[in-house]
Amino acid sequence: MFAKLRWAAAALGLVLWTTTAFAQDVTKIRFSLDWKLQGIHAWFLWAQEKGYFAQEKLDVTIDQGEGSAGAVTRVMTGAYDAAFGDANAVIQSAALKPGEAPLIVYMMYSRAPFALLTKATSSIKTIKDLEGKKLGAPAAGATVKMLPLMAKKNGIDYSKISLLSVAPNLQEQLLLQDQVEAIAIFTATSYMNLVALNLDPDKDFRWIYYADAGADLYSNCIIVSQKLVKEKPEAVKGLVRAINRSIREVIENPDAAIDILVKREPLVKRDIEKRRLIYVYKTLMDTPEARQIGMGDVVDARIDESSAMIKEAFELPRAPKFDEVFGRSFLPPKADRMMPVLSN
Repeated sequence: MFAKLRWAAAALGLVLWTTTAFAQDVTKIRFSLDWKLQGIHAWFLWAQEKGYFAQEKLDVTIDQGEGSAGAVTRVMTGAYDAAFGDANAVIQSAALKPGEAPLIVYMMYSRAPFALLTKATSSIKTIKDLEGKKLGAPAAGATVKMLPLMAKKNGIDYSKISLLSVAPNLQEQLLLQDQVEAIAIFTATSYMNLVALNLDPDKDFRWIYYADAGADLYSNCIIVSQKLVKEKPEAVKGLVRAINRSIREVIENPDAAIDILVKREPLVKRDIEKRRLIYVYKTLMDTPEARQIGMGDVVDARIDESSAMIKEAFELPRAPKFDEVFGRSFLPPKADRMMPVLSN
């Protein structure tokens, strides 16, 4: 009897020790999105739902955000360990506080969503046509912040552009009502706003990308805190692996991915969010560059060029170099990052 009790106690102790050791081995990560839950966040929810984070010994909590630049601030302050944030905001932070800014470990938007939007019937056909026109944009928006640089690059007298500060949720309505002649927008947002208004974004409107007018910038990416990089590098690799795996599977199964989104956020419109996911993937993620070097990676010289442009646009004291803002060592092998191409 005593032998059996000793055996049972030993077995219980082993279970408790194993459970405790496993719990200690799991890394908790607080992850911030850039905005409210949308189709473009399906990959993160997929990784959570399918257990890919757990397989990497990660306990990831995903919270909604209040802006892609704000996501960078959340990580810098220590409120979050990682985020889906703006690469250009990371560059700004690195310029002002070297060694404190988050590190980019996976580039998702290799083409920035910065653009000018006008009606197809408008006389504004290129960025050079902005002189003498009224432009609407949120005062603190990244798109309008880059406008002086765009004007300089294209020989435009910036003082001749009439700027009207508008609320982000009113931009498209003001354009439709002809209160402004163009708006400075994020394509991923405005495109679907127009779809929701039963308008044809491709036929009824003209899109002038900053990337086609001299500002070929990167945009949203996975960023992690310097603390996580230094203390848990394997956890960072695991986080990136899980997300990279999920991107491929979401693109192969968009309907199933939207099912997961709707389960998490029942008020979203399924058809709108599926179309947003596919639109963003095709226009911002599945670029010629990504097809060549693999999703998640960047071109070193392009980061340096972006840094120089950001320094000029925001009058920063310095332009951070590539290795200050991007950590390539956390990427999965290139073969694992070659993503499917959507034909329609």
